[in-house]
Amino acid sequence: MSLPPGFLDELRTRSSLSQVVGRKVMWDTRKSNQGKGDMWAPCPFHQEKSASFHVDDRKGFYYCFGCHAKGDAISFVRETENVGFMEAVEILAREAGMPMPARDPQAQQKADKRTELADVMELAVKWFRLQLRTGAAAQAREYLAGRGLDTAACDRWEIGFAPDSWQGLWDALKGKDIDDKLILGAGLAKPSTKGGKPYDTFRGRIMYPIRDARGRAIAFGGRAMDPDDKAKYLNSPETELFDKGRSLYNVRDARVAAGKGLPLLVAEGYMDVIALAEAGFGAAVAPLGTAITENQLAMLWRVSDEPIVMLDGDAAGQRAALRLIDLSLPLLEAGRSLRFAMMPEGQDPDDLLKAAGPGALQKIIDAAVPMVQLLWQREIEGRVFDSPERKAALDKSLRDKIALIKDPSIRSHYGQEIKDLRWDLFRAKRSGGAPSAGGPRRNGARPNGRWGAPEGPSPGAKTSALVIAEGAHATDHLREAVILAACISCPDVVENFEAGLESMACTDTTHARLRDLILRFAAQGDAVLREKIENALGFETLETLLAQRHVAITPCIRKPGNAEITAMTIAEELAKLHAARGLLDEVTDAVDDLSGEADEGVTWRLAEAARAAEMARRSGQEDKAEYVIANNGARLDREEVEKSRSFFDAIDFSKGGKKGS
Repeated sequence: MSLPPGFLDELRTRSSLSQVVGRKVMWDTRKSNQGKGDMWAPCPFHQEKSASFHVDDRKGFYYCFGCHAKGDAISFVRETENVGFMEAVEILAREAGMPMPARDPQAQQKADKRTELADVMELAVKWFRLQLRTGAAAQAREYLAGRGLDTAACDRWEIGFAPDSWQGLWDALKGKDIDDKLILGAGLAKPSTKGGKPYDTFRGRIMYPIRDARGRAIAFGGRAMDPDDKAKYLNSPETELFDKGRSLYNVRDARVAAGKGLPLLVAEGYMDVIALAEAGFGAAVAPLGTAITENQLAMLWRVSDEPIVMLDGDAAGQRAALRLIDLSLPLLEAGRSLRFAMMPEGQDPDDLLKAAGPGALQKIIDAAVPMVQLLWQREIEGRVFDSPERKAALDKSLRDKIALIKDPSIRSHYGQEIKDLRWDLFRAKRSGGAPSAGGPRRNGARPNGRWGAPEGPSPGAKTSALVIAEGAHATDHLREAVILAACISCPDVVENFEAGLESMACTDTTHARLRDLILRFAAQGDAVLREKIENALGFETLETLLAQRHVAITPCIRKPGNAEITAMTIAEELAKLHAARGLLDEVTDAVDDLSGEADEGVTWRLAEAARAAEMARRSGQEDKAEYVIANNGARLDREEVEKSRSFFDAIDFSKGGKKGS
């Protein structure tokens, strides 16, 4: 519907913003100046004690210096009443005594019908409540009492009862001259397929009214009293009033409670919501028997920036949470997310409150985890990552999920959080005594795994093995220093060597901690990486590493930031380190084998390991230059030849000097 020019301006002029806002806040009389229309109060949109919410009545605008909410009277009504633009205009126009412009006939007819349907629903609410007091509802009252609801609680929640009769409600409404089409249109009855009178939708059920954000009764939820009934819970069919995917149970009262600072809790069913509210957790809502939809999620975020989803401790509850994650990822915005409170296995909020009281539930709420942790848990649950391929599959799955996030800032933070969780997982496996992903080392298991500083040889090793080990460790220490310094000088290349760095056993704890910091923070850039190293190990550690002679002469240290040279250095040094340690493992094993029967297998293994180590050692010394063959058969460096030709081509011999001189 379009509004005539000037209508909104007149509406804003007639509406006092301070009066509209004053219904939702308590003004701070010490800070406010009513004569000037300068009003202050605690913000109704977020929890606070100080008065940071400012209303300028003369300009007709409000602004919160805490949460930065701002707008006019229309936007305030929209946010606090959870209504659309036209509904907010209608509310303000009615309060200001302004007639709404005439709608087109079809729109007016539809609005009138919705009003009539809502009136019929209110009649049904009253009739169901009356039936709960009859003799036919004795079993229902007993059930409700067993769930902890006395008469006063049933009245607060307007709980009723539908007798087990075919036309009880139908006859009652017809007795009030309600048109058949309205009863059927409200979903309270269904037409007979046998040509008889329509019959009641709800029979033999405890009735829970469902109200929208404006407080209108739009539907019912009915709980069957017959244990053999196929549908334990039954909702109203969808009507012009009721869209199940756009409705939440208790949304009106939950919004008020959330405005007072209570956390918004998302439970599974009606009784969970009622139990939570009765126990003091008034900001509780529930979807209506289905998984949360995108529209319901938007409704939740209009009430609270970070609702807490209460997951039942069963498989169905877990599956519902995981579906919600996939729905939520593309919709995340800065400051707007979800948290998940995990209930004990086999319990829902109602069960826990009865068994352990509000204090136990509050602990569950306080321990609610952010969505990124549940996403991570879903991807690793029940899986073993004992091979590079499985780790790569995990990385791909997580990248695909994070890519769904549209906000680049949130996507970046999710990526870093996942990287930290991945790091913690694999570091724990390697350093906690469990076998590492690469299996046990051949030179004996280490209590610290391959991430810790290596221990000395076993007491049974021969003296020659000790000598070899001491020399190897000294060389390894030098190579490790070069690798670590190269990574620090150009963190951009670290991603390409993560697997090699992860499997690199360090000769001392300082190198091990440097490696861990590099793997964890290299992706955040040079400045962040150096800051993390200095905070963890001190400035002197980094300065000492880079000042070592064998490190300082490395080309990538003399020319920091050169990705090509750095990558070449790291690749060569890792290869040498791997080959040398392979040789050491073979020597150690051979010493042990020589205590038994000697065979050719021992010497063959040593020869192969030595050959691999020598090839790795020589790889950095190979001459990679390209040559041309001169007329006399001599090999000449192609690059030097081309430089010489360029030099001579620039000389003009006819004038005895260079061309152009």
